[in-house]
Amino acid sequence: MSTAIFSSPASISTAVSAARAPLAAVTGAEIQAPLIQGGQVRYANLDYGASAPALSVVSAYLNEILPYYASVHRGAGYASQLSTSVYENARTIVRDFVGGRADDAVIFTRNTTDSLNLLAGCLPTAGGRHLGEVLYLDIEHHANLLPWQGVPHRSVVAAPTLAGTLARLRAELATGGISLLAVTGASNVTGEILPVRELAALAHEHGARIVVDAAQLAPHRRIDVAADGIDYVAFSGHKLYAPFGAGVLVGRPDWLDAGTPHLAGGGAVRDARLDAVSWTTGPARHEGGSPNVLGAAALARATQAVAALDEASWHGHEDAIRSFLADGLREIDGVSVHHIFEETDHGEGHGTIGVVNFSVAGYDAGLVAAYLSAEHGIGVRDGRFCAHPLLKRLGLPAGSLRASFGLGSRLEDAERLLAALRTLRRDGLGWDYLVDAGRWVPANDTRSYPHWAPNTPGTAGAAPCTLDGPE
Repeated sequence: MSTAIFSSPASISTAVSAARAPLAAVTGAEIQAPLIQGGQVRYANLDYGASAPALSVVSAYLNEILPYYASVHRGAGYASQLSTSVYENARTIVRDFVGGRADDAVIFTRNTTDSLNLLAGCLPTAGGRHLGEVLYLDIEHHANLLPWQGVPHRSVVAAPTLAGTLARLRAELATGGISLLAVTGASNVTGEILPVRELAALAHEHGARIVVDAAQLAPHRRIDVAADGIDYVAFSGHKLYAPFGAGVLVGRPDWLDAGTPHLAGGGAVRDARLDAVSWTTGPARHEGGSPNVLGAAALARATQAVAALDEASWHGHEDAIRSFLADGLREIDGVSVHHIFEETDHGEGHGTIGVVNFSVAGYDAGLVAAYLSAEHGIGVRDGRFCAHPLLKRLGLPAGSLRASFGLGSRLEDAERLLAALRTLRRDGLGWDYLVDAGRWVPANDTRSYPHWAPNTPGTAGAAPCTLDGPE
């Protein structure tokens, strides 16, 4: 799981040239964004890390199967039978995508957060007491932080170096009493990749299992559960070029079969009485209610498309854009690029995915994001990225900016971002902005939007995760 290393100027030039075109077609790649000063421009989507656009092959597949959409598992009709086969076959496809073991359970959920909450309810217990604690780092996304706070847990503050962080984890594991090590595969804030195979071996050496939050890793790097010794992995379709909001948890079935059913409802039971219930085992135990058939189908089709990519071209395309953007940002006065580990700054870490985190001196991150959108048609993410402890340790308690990209990105997107930031540093804002419902927006916005959109998109309020306040 390392990024490509360019060994010569010629190879760098070739990679950059290739990155001028998208690596794969995505739906909405040519949508036009209205500019506050008038006119339109192709929307430069540098927010893949939040939700990636659907791959065109996934959109086409959904259009093909949508006429046959029906409820699954309990219908004898033609459409129900087809939908059931699509849904159940999706498990096999996803298991193969992550290199799962033959007996690994594949449970469809809403997203990564849902998957990790599900696993938190399945930690082994005896006599009403948990048999061990969950260990996690302070760099985690809230999805891999908050679920464990409701069970016995410990946290470790990441060291300035990756090597030092591994040493701290090793020392904590050596004290005993840990049943699960919960780690991110790649930081959603900085894009830095963690050595999951090494972490898995470390956990197993001390009698613990490991779960990998692969929400950011899966869209950018191959995952091999069996080869890497991963016990559980969770990721989300909406970050993996699949719409409809399905997530998945893949892993060893024993804890899952014995754990508390995630959703009490139809389909999760062997037999129900007025005052008691006998739960089933397998994925159905945690998939109560009618499942998200199209979400699972979209996720499975997206994994097939990603699995078919040539790995060298895939990584080379992404690395070329990231290197170009990160180097360009460092050359702009007043712009800082942020990372967690010193090895990353020295090019000695385990690599990075298509994420660059940065800030602009003298400007609130939300204001910069509003400026980029309104005046340049560029979409980036701002705030604290649902990783508040990490932003604090990076010295960014009020938030920063994140540019993220993937298969549908092109070098022009990075060039436009750099040009817009140079203009900001040289000329300042070209429009007046104000705070509306917690977010920066252009004052006197008269832009027109699609007929089906609200008159003022995006002013419904900021998510609490982006705001300062008590935690």
